[in-house]
Amino acid sequence: MSDGQGPGASESGPPVLAAGCVLWRRRPTARFRGASTGLEIAVVHRPKYDDWSHPKGKLHPGEDPLRGAVREVREETGLDCVPGLPLPAAHYPVNGRPKEVVYWAAEARPGAFVPNREVDVLLWLRPDEARARLTHERDRALVDALLELPHLP
Repeated sequence: MSDGQGPGASESGPPVLAAGCVLWRRRPTARFRGASTGLEIAVVHRPKYDDWSHPKGKLHPGEDPLRGAVREVREETGLDCVPGLPLPAAHYPVNGRPKEVVYWAAEARPGAFVPNREVDVLLWLRPDEARARLTHERDRALVDALLELPHLP
């Protein structure tokens, strides 16, 4: 981990449980010759943390993680999505407590982003651009995991 702390390092208390999606869509220009990949990945800017990440958030008590991930995508981006295969979970400390975030690959459905309290900017980027924009290495690794899935264009 880029923060130098793995799960359990200097952490106490029950883990914070969260879920999210690596949101993707087929790039409209992918049908043109020379397109390197047919994907765009959504990255969101969170003004509270001044960072770029994938849509994610804390689970409600007793909430199913997949439902929570889809809810968080809708709340943060205004978009519905179709979740697919699971991606690697992220584990890292937050305020002295362990945090676990489970992720899914999810295809975005048509819709419109409206800036909100949690997310003020949503960008659709090619995978290499998304990797460069994302703040945390753990989020960059999720782009790589998404691209390794067999069913993506």
